[in-house]
Amino acid sequence: MLEVSDIVKEYNSCSGKKRVLGSIGFAVADGEILGITGKSGSGKTTLLKILRGIETFDQGTIELDGRKVTPQSGEEGMRHLQSVSAIHLQRNFGLWNGPAFENIVRRLNALETGDESVPEPDSPNYDELKKEAMEYMKLVGLEHKALHSANLLSGGEKQRLILARQLAAKPRLLLLDEPVTMTGPGTKQEMLDVIKDLKGKLSIPIIVVSHLPEVHLYLCDRVAYLEDGKMIEIGKPEEVLRHFIKGIAEQIGITQIDKKEPVIRVKNLSKRFSLLRVGEVLKFTDLSLDINAGEITALVGQSGAGKTTLLKMIEGLRVPKEGNIYYLHEGQWTNILEYSRQRMDLRKKISIMHQEFTLSPNSTVREQMAFRLRLKGKRSLEYAREKAAEIGISDKVLDSLYSLPDLSEEEKDVLMRQMNLTADIYSRLFPSITKGDVDGYAQDIFAALDLPLEILDKTPYQISGGEHVRAYIALALITYPEILILDEPFGDLDPVTLRDVTNSLKRINSKMGTTIVLVSHHMDFVREVAHRAILVDNAKIIMDGKPEDVCDRLIRMSDARYLEHDLKELES
Repeated sequence: MLEVSDIVKEYNSCSGKKRVLGSIGFAVADGEILGITGKSGSGKTTLLKILRGIETFDQGTIELDGRKVTPQSGEEGMRHLQSVSAIHLQRNFGLWNGPAFENIVRRLNALETGDESVPEPDSPNYDELKKEAMEYMKLVGLEHKALHSANLLSGGEKQRLILARQLAAKPRLLLLDEPVTMTGPGTKQEMLDVIKDLKGKLSIPIIVVSHLPEVHLYLCDRVAYLEDGKMIEIGKPEEVLRHFIKGIAEQIGITQIDKKEPVIRVKNLSKRFSLLRVGEVLKFTDLSLDINAGEITALVGQSGAGKTTLLKMIEGLRVPKEGNIYYLHEGQWTNILEYSRQRMDLRKKISIMHQEFTLSPNSTVREQMAFRLRLKGKRSLEYAREKAAEIGISDKVLDSLYSLPDLSEEEKDVLMRQMNLTADIYSRLFPSITKGDVDGYAQDIFAALDLPLEILDKTPYQISGGEHVRAYIALALITYPEILILDEPFGDLDPVTLRDVTNSLKRINSKMGTTIVLVSHHMDFVREVAHRAILVDNAKIIMDGKPEDVCDRLIRMSDARYLEHDLKELES
């Protein structure tokens, strides 16, 4: 039994004390699942971190199995909470490389020795640890991926592996923060059924933070609604969720596209992706498709179906064995997979937003926009080519440098080291940007995204989660790209904020004619935002058509029973 009484949390800020949680109290029985919902920034994750013992609190009591922890309990109280709880944090992909099952072996070994190393295969306890680890892999439906390298699992598979690591700690309190974020309907169903099963098997209090109403409706016994750090309501899921979304914005219409004119052509892609010791994983064979100008096109499918891999090839950031990807650039088709002087000009009009996106925490939004404008502003390439010639950098190396901001931070660092270059090369090659430049570019974009211009001079820590996402979209749009590519960036937004972002994307598409290609696992979002949906399964396109029809087929394929109740039902 968990009992939480009068929890208060305050942070120091430049304007004084800021209360982020105020007098929060509730109880969760053994074998009960309590859901927590609320807008981004309402205090949900802070509350979970306090219960986990990784965040201090200023007032109140946490009682678990008869032992009380208060602010006066100090480090001992924090360590106790850490020893009896486990947490899965949103967007946490912190896994060890190597075979997936070894992530659990490491956790089990740490429980015995305090050291998250992998014992040698001939160690006396190795077989026992491996056997126990495989039981946890089976519990989350990943036994068939045991030998796959953890860093090459899909986003949904990583989520399940992280959950298995938490379960290996044998917690007395399980805390799940967006446990099915960025997973396909089938994986969501598996995860939710695992959690439901754990409810009976473990008979411990389970708290689930999720922005998805359908998750709470399927999973939870009760739901608590937080707003601005206060407990607004706790009770039956349907009643509380209706209260939560009552202020959701109306959908705006999507621009009708009268004439379909291809702007991207994917021709005969073939690529076999295999992993050491496990053989073939994905095999693209002779895949072709067109993306039409001005349309919003969604790629959907199960976790691990090949959507992100296909998107990376479309972006020119992963090269297939065979095939070509052409973009219509200044009236001619340019192959993004092959080096040419035109490829840099083409990349200038493409903007990419990755699955594990984030704004730099230590820079203001303005500073990050200035860097993007520095690279992709009106005269940036002409200026960079002149400077590169002066300091002896070839156009081919400049082409590689120009692609780096579209890569993940890890990929970027590797390539910079390979080229023996440091980040200051950008300030040497590309023109400086003034405050007025940023203001001029940002004004219309911020208006379309319903963002106040004051956010320009704030860091990510000073804005809400919803503002963070829209600020990142603004960053992607600051150079007014003709093509915007989004890889599941909105999976962990609450429905109220997601509706605002959805409407913003439709405004951008309407006002600027931006072609948008996106990957999403969120069926309501795809139905609302897209002109067209493409269903990918096992590296093949199996359906291409209206979003409603394609999403319905994916749901049937996935046996996604949790989607029997959705946002439309609550809005009606």
